[in-house]
Amino acid sequence: MPAKEIAPKDIAAPLLAWYDRSHRRLPWRAPPGANAADPYRVWLSEIMLQQTTVAAVIPYFEHFTARWPTVEALAAAEDGDVLAAWAGLGYYARARNLLACARAVANDHGGYFPSTERALLGLPGIGAYTAAAITAIAFGERAVVVDGNVERVVARLFAVEEPLPGTKPALRALTDTITPAARAGDFAQAMMDLGATVCRPKSPDCLVCPIIAACDAAQRGIADLLPKKAPKAARPIRYASVYVLRDGSEILLVRRPPRGLLGGMLGLPMSEITDTPAPEDTHPGAPSLTRWSRGEGRVTHVFTHFELHLTVFSGDLSGTTKPAGDWRAADESAARDLPTLFRKALDFVACIGDF
Repeated sequence: MPAKEIAPKDIAAPLLAWYDRSHRRLPWRAPPGANAADPYRVWLSEIMLQQTTVAAVIPYFEHFTARWPTVEALAAAEDGDVLAAWAGLGYYARARNLLACARAVANDHGGYFPSTERALLGLPGIGAYTAAAITAIAFGERAVVVDGNVERVVARLFAVEEPLPGTKPALRALTDTITPAARAGDFAQAMMDLGATVCRPKSPDCLVCPIIAACDAAQRGIADLLPKKAPKAARPIRYASVYVLRDGSEILLVRRPPRGLLGGMLGLPMSEITDTPAPEDTHPGAPSLTRWSRGEGRVTHVFTHFELHLTVFSGDLSGTTKPAGDWRAADESAARDLPTLFRKALDFVACIGDF
């Protein structure tokens, strides 16, 4: 760990001055110096931004806040409507926790988010980072906010050469040493903006960095080498079959079980996920149908912990009994409310000429 000590004022003053001039204008933010922002909008943006880029989140955020402008409105929404609006953002457990949290705030807290990290941690789907971000950004209270951008800035600032993820606790402790009490929310967002726009993962723009004078890695010429990361284990490959069943101009969609992968989401009928491919000419988990087209290939979709290979089958009822489910027109609107892996399957079927 670095022996270097940095006074908070040597970071906060130049960083906040830079933020006042150069902050990103994002729809969930209050202007610099406002001291606090709408807790609902801060919370919603932070949940959406987990594992997702700012550019991808903005249209979803604007749609959500137009449709459900308050936490009470979101709490009263139908589960299916919220899950459909979330489709494409991924990590669907977040959408279920989003609803659970909104309902807890509406029912147990009178529609107001708690203002302390400890109380926020008691809400569904809110972990240490999100609780700190809401505390600082929405309520202006000092909290140590550390996301991936902040970890990178701090690793370079203190020239921390031990690799992530093992060094996460140390980086949080170092962030604590430079976090000021004043303008807590602006400081947190300034650190995020610095990491996103200047102290980038590759080719950091050190010459325009407002805190280069304090940066140990920049002075030593090793900023672009930090933070180091331990080698990642290869993702295991898993397998499933997915079915595009038509009745004339309609396709069959089903609601997935509330728990497990893509829980509660609308999707195509799919088999259980296994560690080995299903034997050829078998159709595990298929809707009742005697004839399926042989799978012409696979759709690949990467989740956090594994890579899924989906064998795509298509079939037509051809006068047989129509299974129960959500039948929709086989056009672009059918895919709009579906998770990305099912959209890929529909695109694949379209590409091989079944639509």
